[in-house]
Amino acid sequence: MLTKAAAAVEVMGEDIANDVVLTHLDNTNKLPVPKSVDPQGFPSIRSGSYADIGIRRSMEDEHIRIDDLSAYLGSLPNPSAFYGVFDGHGGPEAAAYVKDNVKRLFLRNPQISHADEVEDYLRKAFRSADIALAEEPSVSSSTGTTALTALLLGRLLVVANAGDCRAVLCRKGTAINMSQDHRPTHPSERKRVEELGGFVDDGYLNGVLSVSRALGDWDMKLPRGSASPLTSEPEIQQIILTEEDEFLIIGCDGIWDVMSSQQAVKIVSRGLRRHGDPEQCAKDLVREALRLSTYDNLTVIVVCFTAKNHQRDTTPRPKRFCGLSTQALYSFKSLLNK
Repeated sequence: MLTKAAAAVEVMGEDIANDVVLTHLDNTNKLPVPKSVDPQGFPSIRSGSYADIGIRRSMEDEHIRIDDLSAYLGSLPNPSAFYGVFDGHGGPEAAAYVKDNVKRLFLRNPQISHADEVEDYLRKAFRSADIALAEEPSVSSSTGTTALTALLLGRLLVVANAGDCRAVLCRKGTAINMSQDHRPTHPSERKRVEELGGFVDDGYLNGVLSVSRALGDWDMKLPRGSASPLTSEPEIQQIILTEEDEFLIIGCDGIWDVMSSQQAVKIVSRGLRRHGDPEQCAKDLVREALRLSTYDNLTVIVVCFTAKNHQRDTTPRPKRFCGLSTQALYSFKSLLNK
């Protein structure tokens, strides 16, 4: 993710992320969430990830995968997992700090087995991480990071997002956006920014930052306790997964700047049918984004909700035979006899 100053010296790609509107679980059509987490989980859960510096001079992305959260928090629904992508800007320090301290900042409280407690827990975790960056002497006040986390508790999936990373759920081959890209140009974000005294110039918050929500960046925020145009407050979506849900893609904006959510789902679906490997699917997404000339760092996590053999296409493919015509065979024999 780029500041305006950094974008001026980068090769700019075509941004199609906001041109494609797909099914989105907003507050008006969010699926009902029970008061307790359904302990009946999945037969297995698998994840893979891949990251690449792209054409940038430095890598500012970080990510984390924890497929078995019960190893850190004790007894939890099965499965329990945690994933996060952190896209830094102004330097790698903020994203690296959050990733290195994710267990302390996000995974301290084992009492998250009730759905109505999870949102409050995650909001507090994002605020805690934001304040920690302000207090950490090794992190400059001019650096920050977006943050997207996905928490899986049994069949309950909770996605928290501050920034322009994106989580996309595949349901029967259809992409469902589990997060909104927090760009200053988005109508609701622009309205919030301007009501708090900020402005949007050429798509950048206060003429500087390409996102309207992030952790850190304390030189752009008002004193603690004051509402600020740039906020660390995450938007949170919850959904109960069903047998129709196949996988989740979590990616930084370097992916979504050059492909739509549905295009990404198509690539992963095809890969899982061929080889069943989520890590290879993550690599395929990164390579496709590079082929499409993305200009940013690239990070992708793919989380599969079904067993490997369930997704692979084991249908025997017809064998193709290549034959020579009688005349061609005669010519070939004549050539060999010379």
